[in-house]
Parts: sequence; structure tokens; C-alpha cells
Amino acid sequence: MNLEKLELRSFRNYEEAAIEFDPGVNLIVGDNAQGKTNLLEAIAYLGSGKSFRAQKTSEMVRFGADFAEIQGQIFAQERNQILRYLLFPGSRPRQIFRNGARKKSASELSGVLPTVLFCPEDLLILKMGSSQRRRFGDLALCQLRPNYDAALTEYHRILDQKSRILKDRFENPAIAAILPEYNLRLCQVGALLISYRARFYEGLEKSAAKFHSQFSGGVENFRLEYKTVSTVTDPFAPVAKLTEQLLDHLQRHERAELETAQCLTGPHKDDFTVALNGIDLKAYGSQGQTRTSAISLKLAQRELMAREWGEEPVLLLDDVLSELDPGRQDFVLNQIVSGQVFITCCEPGRFTKLGKTIEIKQGNVI
Repeated sequence: MNLEKLELRSFRNYEEAAIEFDPGVNLIVGDNAQGKTNLLEAIAYLGSGKSFRAQKTSEMVRFGADFAEIQGQIFAQERNQILRYLLFPGSRPRQIFRNGARKKSASELSGVLPTVLFCPEDLLILKMGSSQRRRFGDLALCQLRPNYDAALTEYHRILDQKSRILKDRFENPAIAAILPEYNLRLCQVGALLISYRARFYEGLEKSAAKFHSQFSGGVENFRLEYKTVSTVTDPFAPVAKLTEQLLDHLQRHERAELETAQCLTGPHKDDFTVALNGIDLKAYGSQGQTRTSAISLKLAQRELMAREWGEEPVLLLDDVLSELDPGRQDFVLNQIVSGQVFITCCEPGRFTKLGKTIEIKQGNVI
């Protein structure tokens, strides 16, 4: 699959742009704050309906514009397709189109343009807080499994409602009577999330271990462990069993939640850890080991998605090569043997032999 042409209108700092891409490597060059990362954000959003930067859709609309538009001409699934998003400021919902037909959600575009993004922050993901690692897993799973995307949205909707009930009970104690109903639904949907996550992380570990072994010359054993609530003894158990165990955990924390008016436990606190030769990377890993392990995770994500769709997902490298030493640069570049790749870089002459060069200046293609 590949993105043949991208058109932007009032997206971030792009007033209007139309860019044609090479099916291989595309090098996006320019000084800082010119719009290189904005371009990758548009490509990633086109494929997933999610931004890796913006908390709100309105943040992507150019200041003063009535709407923003992202449109891509794509060859995927053995045919030409056109994806189009209209984004609006304020609370107006976005509009999504596939080949001219209006769609209800981005999940209906699943598999057309899957992407894997790698940015400098990802190099530290194994040293950062659990929320960043959850986000990494969630973004990957939402592309791989549209049903996971729907379950995740539903889980957070119920979680928000429960949070409001916990806060409102101080002024209206009777409202706490409906909490058991919300807890049950929260555990039912949460069990689905755990089931999906366990299988995803199992596959991710196997693939990442292979890449890391190549990276380290076979001297380091890579292990990934998925962490969820303590009452879940086997995350691969049937969903009904997982629901029971989640309910048990919530009941143990019921009093604390009522006192603090906070949702203290559940899959929204999940995490994963990585160990090399049995030593926890977050606590004891070197900077080099952390970066190598993060690269292995991203390459593993790409491999899993390629297996799922039968085509290489588009790889987006946002200024990540400049953060790596020459040996790690070479390892990453040697993995780019197929599929479409976009690389942003501030140094025009550094990687020009890789493929087509596109220069960006103040939101314009030079």
C-alpha cells in the first residue's frame, strides 16, 4: 500500500498544499517549526483518525479557518481509494469519507492506510510513565482491531460517567445507588480490553525479541510482561472469567473510591515492562539499551501490522534518526527494505540518497 497524493487545506500551518509521494522513501526536509511534523500528523490521521499530538480535533484547524481538510489518494487492497476528513473548530463533529461515501467512524477505514509512527519521544517510552506506554499499545491496537477501538471508547465513556457519580455523591448521596450497574458494565468492557491487550503484547514480545537479538548480537534476551489488575491471574482467560476478577478487584477498592471520589483501579491503569536478561529496563537499563528496545518495539509493531493486512504499513520517522548513533541509524535503515517510508530531517544533505526529497518552508512545499 502507499499514499500517492496528499491534499491539505487549513490544516495546522498549511493553508493549502498538494503533494505527490514516492512509493518508497520520502525525505521531508526543512528547518524547525516549518511543518514537517504537521505533515506526518496529517498522514497518520488520514490512516487512523487519531492524532499523535492533538488532544482535541480543533487544535488541527488553522487559526481563523472555518474547517480543515485532509484528503489522500491511496493505492491499497489492490485498488485506488480516496480518504477524506473534514475537521471543525469547536465541538462540531468531524466528517469522514471513503471514496466519496460518508462514514460514521474511522473504524470503517481500517486497513486502508495503517501507519507506524516513530518520534524521538518514543525512544524514552520505556523510561516514562505508564500512560505513554498505554497510549502506544492503544494506538497500535485501534488500527489492528476496530472492535478494540470501539471497546476502548465505550470504556472511557463509562469511566467518565462513573467519575461524575463519585464526585456528585457528596451533594446527592442517593446517586451512589447506581454505581453497581456502572461497575458491572465497566468490568465487562474492561475484560475485553484485557483480552485484546494480552494477545497483542504476546505477539509484540515475540517479534521485538527477534529484532533486539539482531541488534545486540544475540547477547541480550528481551522479555515483555503485560501488567493489569492483581486479581487477574490469567489475562488469556475467557472474558466472563476476567469480568468476575475485575469485579472482585473493584469491590475491594469500593470504599477507597467512595472516599476519594476517584476511579482508582481498572484497565485504565494497565502497563507493560521490558526486561533484558532478567533485569528491569526502566530501573536499570542504560540509555543505549532503552533506545534499542524502543526501536525493536516499533519494528515489531510494523511487522505485526504487515502480517495482519498482508501489506507493509506506512512507516513515519519523525526526526528520529538524528537522535540515534550511526550504528542504530544503520540498523533502522537496513530494516527499510519494502513499503513506503516518510522521514523528517533538519539537515537536507544528510540522507538525500534514500529517496525523493521534499522541502517544507512555512507550511509550503518548495
